[in-house]
Amino acid sequence: MNSLTETDRTPTDWQSTAMQKRIAGRYAAERRFKAMGIAAIVLSAGFLAFLLIVMVGNGFRGFTQTELPVEIDFPAVTSGASPSQFEGPNAQANIQAMGLRDIVDSSIEIQYGKDGADLFSAGAWTAVGSMILDNPDLVSQKTTVYLPVSSELDVAYKDEGNPEAEQIVKELKGQFSTGFNWNFLSNSDATDPMQVGIWGAFKGSLITMIVTLMLAFPVGVLAALYLEEYAPKNRLTDLIEVSINNLAAVPSIIFGLLGLAVFLNFFGMPRSGALVGGLTLALMTMPVIVISGRNAVKSVPPSIREAALGIGASPLQVVFHHVLPLALPGILTGTIIGMARALGETAPLLMIGMRAFIATPPSGITDPATVLPVQIFLWSDEVDRGFVEKTSAAIIVLLLFLLIMNALAIYLRNRFETRW
Repeated sequence: MNSLTETDRTPTDWQSTAMQKRIAGRYAAERRFKAMGIAAIVLSAGFLAFLLIVMVGNGFRGFTQTELPVEIDFPAVTSGASPSQFEGPNAQANIQAMGLRDIVDSSIEIQYGKDGADLFSAGAWTAVGSMILDNPDLVSQKTTVYLPVSSELDVAYKDEGNPEAEQIVKELKGQFSTGFNWNFLSNSDATDPMQVGIWGAFKGSLITMIVTLMLAFPVGVLAALYLEEYAPKNRLTDLIEVSINNLAAVPSIIFGLLGLAVFLNFFGMPRSGALVGGLTLALMTMPVIVISGRNAVKSVPPSIREAALGIGASPLQVVFHHVLPLALPGILTGTIIGMARALGETAPLLMIGMRAFIATPPSGITDPATVLPVQIFLWSDEVDRGFVEKTSAAIIVLLLFLLIMNALAIYLRNRFETRW
């Protein structure tokens, strides 16, 4: 044989020009690969930073509102109303009876002229009502309150609006103030961007996720345990496994069509309710829970099962006393990841009618409701520029919700994880 063994080669064989070029080429290829990896990470981080900067920049303004001062002489316009009238269960009714809207409008007209009401939000008078409920003594004194301006003035003050609104901002410069928009956290949907809030959609998302979890988690975990621990290995179980894997990859809008056909048209369940939304999202989430659950159960060492059986445990005790607790971290992690995916879904919920205008937060699983992604979709389609910052602010809330769920998944994994 003409080839040399490693021991027969001389140092000059490894130091030859051809070998040095080959080694240099390998090192150069490695450096290029590392450079491409770093470039990919930098590019991904750049896109993420751009998204966060744009969302936070626009969304931060959604959490604030522009206000103008209005002086209201309550003793002069309320005919001696007593603070005690605005305490107790009849306080809201007494505010309606006193004609608060006319009182606020007349005070605005005195201070800002005949067209002064156009400077303020249509629901500005409700802010005064909330102030009276918090402090009934206001009706016995002359006070200055800060009320939210109209959407056009709010946009013009924060950014750039139409020329007329910008001119008004210049004329009233120095009188404006910026306050935190509590309405955005406590109100539901509205036609005025200064009065909209996310509470109704947030509560709808919460109720829908609870229904989804109560249905998908037990069924998914039990299905995973049966397929991994008890099901015989035959063509039927193979077909079931393939079907579950395929269901996990089915577009979400298909599940929306299924929910529309089965839950609404066949069973006649209430349209736009969190119950129907939860059932639909449970169908979509269940395959993910089954797959993650099977992987978690499969990762439990066989020695655990053999040791439990060796000390006299029944097969059922082996599964529920030993295998399931050890697989629980992986099951919970997969479940919360599946729930996070369901939380961000829009298409299946649009198909079952959860895109209605919901001005009152739902109080049960059958009440009309909407969810945060659908609310974001509806606001993004509005013409008024005031909804742009509200859309970004709602996206921030949704991202925080998702981050909390992912953090919960990490905590549960670390809390229940067992090392061996």
